[in-house]
Amino acid sequence: MLQTLRDKTSGWIATVILGLLIIPFAFVGIEQYLVQRVDSAVARIEIAPSWWRSAPSWWPASMLWKHETIDRSQFDERFQQERERRRAQQGEQFDAREFETLESKREVLELLIDERVRKLAADIDGLAVSDALVVKTIQSIPDFQDGNGKFSQERYVLGLQMRQPAQTPAQFEQFVRERLMEGLLTSSVGQSNFLTHSEIDRLVKLMGEKRDVSLVMLPAPAADTSEVAAADIQKWYDSHAKDFRAPESVNIEYVEVIGANLPPPAPPTEQALQDRYKAEKARFLAEEQRQLSHIQINVPDGADAAAQKAAETKANQIAAQAKAPGADFAALARANSDDLGSKAAGGDLGWVGKGAIPGAFDTAAFKLKAGEVSVPVKDESGWHVILVREIKSGQQQPFEQVREALVREETESLRENAFKDVSGKLVDLVYKNPTTLEGPAKQMNLPLLKLGPITRDAASNTGIAKNPAVIRAAFSEARIQDNTVSDPIDIGQDHSVLIRVVAHTPERALPLAQVRDKVIAAVRADRTAKAAEKEADALVARINGGETIAAVAASKQLPAPETLPDVARGMPLPTPEVSEAIFLVKAPAAGKVAAGKAGLPDGRMVLFAINKVVPGKSSDIPATQMDMLRTQITQMGGVDESRELTSALRKRMQIKVMDDNLR
Repeated sequence: MLQTLRDKTSGWIATVILGLLIIPFAFVGIEQYLVQRVDSAVARIEIAPSWWRSAPSWWPASMLWKHETIDRSQFDERFQQERERRRAQQGEQFDAREFETLESKREVLELLIDERVRKLAADIDGLAVSDALVVKTIQSIPDFQDGNGKFSQERYVLGLQMRQPAQTPAQFEQFVRERLMEGLLTSSVGQSNFLTHSEIDRLVKLMGEKRDVSLVMLPAPAADTSEVAAADIQKWYDSHAKDFRAPESVNIEYVEVIGANLPPPAPPTEQALQDRYKAEKARFLAEEQRQLSHIQINVPDGADAAAQKAAETKANQIAAQAKAPGADFAALARANSDDLGSKAAGGDLGWVGKGAIPGAFDTAAFKLKAGEVSVPVKDESGWHVILVREIKSGQQQPFEQVREALVREETESLRENAFKDVSGKLVDLVYKNPTTLEGPAKQMNLPLLKLGPITRDAASNTGIAKNPAVIRAAFSEARIQDNTVSDPIDIGQDHSVLIRVVAHTPERALPLAQVRDKVIAAVRADRTAKAAEKEADALVARINGGETIAAVAASKQLPAPETLPDVARGMPLPTPEVSEAIFLVKAPAAGKVAAGKAGLPDGRMVLFAINKVVPGKSSDIPATQMDMLRTQITQMGGVDESRELTSALRKRMQIKVMDDNLR
């Protein structure tokens, strides 16, 4: 038998077969057949080479294609960055559970795919990022610059170490190179966008356009009270199913710890007050005070050098006189001081504490000894010659003088400690069995309260369920799936709550029988709105047919129309929707009017007639604003063109998304 097998495998046919089998092993290695691989890719992007755009995607031609893979770890890093960005942007309104949906993940993944598409396109077209551009980009990042705006190698290395995850300079340089590579094509296209004079002129005419309008408010339509057939009820229910759904809701039980509701602590002992006084003795040290007098020599605003020098010379002369033995400082002040507030009192400023007169004056005054006169001191008001008449050193306030404040502080501290003690003991009990609140509440003699159903909409909830933090905890995956007790949630000063979800009801369609009355009301409201719109359309047709809006209003016993000249875009007249409708109507021909209508939130209609249209003028816009407008519109156009380019590039590539690896 062995000889027969040897004979069958030694011919030329066997040799060819063996050669064909060797080929795949040569490319991928035999270990690929022996080791089970786990594919963590969430997306793959492939593009044919630039020199063979029509290269087929089947093997072996596919070996010529360029490939980019986005694996799960890369996606997770970007997803975490986006989570933190939205959390910072939305604050307490951020819903972590809602963000974890597959739709959100696909949204982030599409951004990653766009980046790789641009990078791959740049690479396939032979574009490259120079080392000089990478260095210039890194050195221009503010986080890596010192206080003078210059690149700091020390800040650069430290900044990379603080990144999450930390990076080496080589890794960061590669990251920057890839980001620059991604933007080479789109940034070049975006920056090449421009506006012609005719385009900017047309935009100015439209944006600055003003219209003279006459409008009249139609009365509220009569409510429809006719019968609604069963078939119409069913049809409306089926076509508006989203309007008849009950939102996701939960029922919770909770325990509140409120500091103000806890038994008042016992009055602080005398020893506790004494201990606090000793520990915080520095707080009760009265500051040093000095009894000061001064002579002020003003320096007029805008004074030239000669006038400034004259003021300084006068101040030096007065200081010399004040320092002379037996000098009368008060008399010198009354004779020479320019400070009208203290001149008559001989320059007396009274008792002054440290920092009361900030700046050079304060510094000089608190360096002098009692009885000393300063050299002239300059500040924004002029020159000062200062005399320290007496010094009252800082004194320790006695215990009895501050006892009342100590009692208040110690009592508040006892209340805070009591709150923390109760909260801590409650949490300890919960941690022993996190599936119930009943036992811990009973042991701590706190009521176990119930609330629900509550929804994600805080405005529709009551009590603690209006607090965003409570809503986030109540609808978190852990609370819903495990029914475990939450961590303490702070909802105010010395006020926390622990919650447990006891029932969860997913969003669901409400049966027709339950919402039948609402459906009938909706059908009738729709009929009323359509009747009002039909009537308004008939009135618009009459005006466009030649009747004046005043005549139409009179025929309906309505007030005379209100005329509004020079209505500009965006003016709320009486609502933004009406203003928008006014500018959606085509401008009337010369000597004609153009009529239109708009609805109000309460169901009424507004009838209007456009009497005159005045286009905007470039000459009415200042040159600086015109340049800014041109720049903004150019940039917006550049962004749009960059998006269109990315969309076009995606069509050149084969993109495969693995949704299973996103879950």
